[in-house]
Amino acid sequence: MQEFIQGLPKVELHIHIEGSLEPELMFRIAERNKISLPYASVDELRQAYDFSNLQSFLDIYYQGASVLLYEQDFYDMTWAYLEKAHAQNVRHTEIFFDPQTHTDRGIEFEIVISGIHRALTDAQQTFGLSSSLIMCFLRHLSEAAAQQTLDQARPYKEKIIAVGLDSSEQGNPPEKFKNVFETAHKEDYLAVAHAGEEGPADYIYQAIELLQVKRIDHGVRCMEDEALVRLLRESQIPLTVCPLSNIKLRVFDDLTQHNLKQLLDYGLCVTINSDDPAYFGGYISENYLACEQALSLTKEDIVMLAKNAIKAAFLPDARREALYLELDQYVQSC
Repeated sequence: MQEFIQGLPKVELHIHIEGSLEPELMFRIAERNKISLPYASVDELRQAYDFSNLQSFLDIYYQGASVLLYEQDFYDMTWAYLEKAHAQNVRHTEIFFDPQTHTDRGIEFEIVISGIHRALTDAQQTFGLSSSLIMCFLRHLSEAAAQQTLDQARPYKEKIIAVGLDSSEQGNPPEKFKNVFETAHKEDYLAVAHAGEEGPADYIYQAIELLQVKRIDHGVRCMEDEALVRLLRESQIPLTVCPLSNIKLRVFDDLTQHNLKQLLDYGLCVTINSDDPAYFGGYISENYLACEQALSLTKEDIVMLAKNAIKAAFLPDARREALYLELDQYVQSC
């Protein structure tokens, strides 16, 4: 199974590019930009990754992102993730980025997106790895701030396929951003939103009904509402689940208690993703492997998870069919 999972063609739909910034690269960029980090070494920084909840993680996450100042920094961070993704047989990835994390520090929007997009273009040419960008609004900030970010993005719209909603979920319901998502829809963006990670099942309803999302990021607390589970099964609105993240942030105490297998058995369109792999101890293959071992996933389960990700991706039909074909050929060859 380990060999099967490692060779499996994969699609990743829930990856925060700032959350892929490994400590080693963070320190190198900080040194290059003459920025002092409040940690003496990579080891000391890794020891700080003992999170009690989402907010304790975000505090370090934003601190790490502070080293990113120039286009080359954003390129290097993105390229490092893409190299890792390619090594783990990721064929398509849809990447979140948080412009406000940088523009609020005085970094121009153009610098952020140009560095990231250049790396995505190089990965397509070098690895044949296709990708899309999803621009997230920080939900702990105001809707007005989100609208300002949407305005800033207009000159670069062809580089962004969708808008999303992330950051601190508690006390920041999707309904807070109803108007800016309405504007985004009018401008032909697709939409996704983090909901039902730390926040209640009602946030999932809000994301679907008020924000008109095509996918729910996380969504594991849907199990608290039987009617919601039925809705998700019937609509096949995908859930981009991040198992190792859920354990690291104490959404579940132990991976054996995770509800991924239940969600899959109930017929929901559930997928496996890495979220913020530099902080949570694993990229997409490590997430698949950990779930297979902790939840006794079968080969059929693994294949269904991979197919769900292809189904849930924002892809042209031809690319989607090519990925299905590659997956089918791989399974047959095994």
